Amino acid sequence: MRIGFIGLGNVGGKLSGSLLRNGADLVVRDLDPDTVAAFVERGATAADSPASLAETCDIVITCLPSPAISAEVMEAHDGVLAGLGPGDLWLEMSTTDEAEVRRLAALVEARGAVALDCPVSGGCHRAATGNIAIFCGGPREAFERVLPVLTMMGRRILHTGPLGSASILKVVTNYLASINLVALGEAFAVADRAGMDLTTTYEAIRISSGNSFVHETEGQVILNGSYDINFTLDLVQKDMGLFLDVADRGGVDLDIAPSVLEVFDDAARRYGPRALSPMVVRRLEEAVGTEFRAPGFPPEMVDDEPEAPGYEVRVGTGPGRD
Repeated sequence: MRIGFIGLGNVGGKLSGSLLRNGADLVVRDLDPDTVAAFVERGATAADSPASLAETCDIVITCLPSPAISAEVMEAHDGVLAGLGPGDLWLEMSTTDEAEVRRLAALVEARGAVALDCPVSGGCHRAATGNIAIFCGGPREAFERVLPVLTMMGRRILHTGPLGSASILKVVTNYLASINLVALGEAFAVADRAGMDLTTTYEAIRISSGNSFVHETEGQVILNGSYDINFTLDLVQKDMGLFLDVADRGGVDLDIAPSVLEVFDDAARRYGPRALSPMVVRRLEEAVGTEFRAPGFPPEMVDDEPEAPGYEVRVGTGPGRD
């Protein structure tokens, strides 16, 4: 089985690296020739266009920054759709809009191919080690066909239901992470102004009911001062917008999400849209006249969990059980 991967950025480069590390026959495509050359040196084959990649591969994976870019890569005259054929599979691993992935899926299916949406969650450090979580929406038969490929890239694989369901859950989980980040900044600000040592504060949150994935990861790079999690403010704005679109389509009137988006919009105006997303807490650092710093925290997150074979997480086996 030959796999094509389009988009070798912060996340895609790590996912495709896991495929190579696990022995996949990989064809790659990216706009950065140096990145492509590095993959070729590691054993991948380079494609001249998305269409030529699709023509030679059984599975085509896209992992791109926005729905608009995905649409361009798929629908251009030399795009993926031009090269897909009967029996091929398209995996959309970008964070995208569920309505848009369904629109593109209809075009894929018209070519006789099958579409699945397969976004990831867990951070770039876990994508690098193959320990990231992967959601997958689409027909069960197609999911079972691609499961061996997904387990090369991720640790916990969840079949979420029909096409588009994975994209919905991805923006839901990203929304929760964004709220946690803003709340964490406020918690650090209050603790700091109350005279608390921030190392002690970090540990108190970590071992308590206030803990979260965001605290254990982004909290560390905030306290270090690097803010580096390989994710930027404009991507948060995009993901929050996708979440609000899903809410609008469902007729849900939200209280918190619009306010949180305003916070990120303000941070993007202050520091630039390509600033690292944890820099949203600088608004509070500036407001209270201090920096949230503590010694001993790393400048970036590194996954120290050994890589292990991925597996399907079965729904209905009990709370928190795989």
